[in-house]
Amino acid sequence: MTYPEVLAAARECVGPYCKACPVCSGLACKNTVPGPGAKGLGTGAIRNYQKWQEICVNMDTICPNVPADTSVRLFGRDFALPVFAAPVGAVRLHYGDKHDDNSYNALLVPSCARAGITAFTGDGTDPAVFAAAAGTIAAAGGVGIPTVKPWDRDTLFEKLDQAKAANPIAVAMDIDAAGLPFLQGRTPPAGSKTVEELREVAAYAERPFILKGIMTVRGAEKAAQAGAAAIVVSNHGGRVLDQCPATAEVLAEIVDAVGDRLTVLVDGGIRSGMDVFKALALGAKGVLIGRPFVTAVYGGEAEGAAIYVEKLRSELADTMAMCGVHSIGEISRDCVRR
Repeated sequence: MTYPEVLAAARECVGPYCKACPVCSGLACKNTVPGPGAKGLGTGAIRNYQKWQEICVNMDTICPNVPADTSVRLFGRDFALPVFAAPVGAVRLHYGDKHDDNSYNALLVPSCARAGITAFTGDGTDPAVFAAAAGTIAAAGGVGIPTVKPWDRDTLFEKLDQAKAANPIAVAMDIDAAGLPFLQGRTPPAGSKTVEELREVAAYAERPFILKGIMTVRGAEKAAQAGAAAIVVSNHGGRVLDQCPATAEVLAEIVDAVGDRLTVLVDGGIRSGMDVFKALALGAKGVLIGRPFVTAVYGGEAEGAAIYVEKLRSELADTMAMCGVHSIGEISRDCVRR
């Protein structure tokens, strides 16, 4: 299959909200929740995508004619490129009946591992979802990152026990999920956490702890105080708070503040290898991509995910070569124009 064929196949089985667009820009699914759109006016996902497009790359081909190396080492592991599949939950509700969270993760996690990257897995109100995701990661040799929501302490620790049994690369929490409507007033309870509460969680994780959902320097500083090893600059794809800045708008200032202490990752509207290059140039060590992996799996199952990873790798390598850099470490802020 080719990537356009994967998308064409996805259009036959996703919906009614997702359109499996040629570029996942947030326009066609604006303000569809349930569905892949954003909260409120629906412009959060659109802004995330658009702000990456407003950044230009600086071409420079007076350089050695050698292949670009997209590999990177993060969390003590070597990866083929600095890309992770983002955690996605409730896929049946948002994308259609072909898959549920368990079948989606069962296809995505091993496909990403074989392609040389890794997948974050999601969480939900059904405890079986997280348990199954942990089992899928364990079956993949620990090549995965289970992501827990900000539940109450007892629920968190129970889920962290399941996560640790899978021996994953790291453990994550999407702290911004405290704003998800479906978590409000539910049992078990979920919500915001203090620095002290997060410090206890980070210690209990016993492996790199990643806090996803950081959008300010102040939040990044608090994540560092809480003992996080890494953060994901993320507004949850625009799905938890309307009229937030785009992640591309706040990434550089967060990197400048905490990049010497934390591994800074970023998500939100990143769709191509060129977008990955831009994020790395602004200081991110890696990126997470969510919605396009869903349509890749719906359209091509494990093969679809692998095809999308190869598309990203090829685009990243091409951009690197045309901008005169040949390793991930050479990408710097002067490679882009804002």
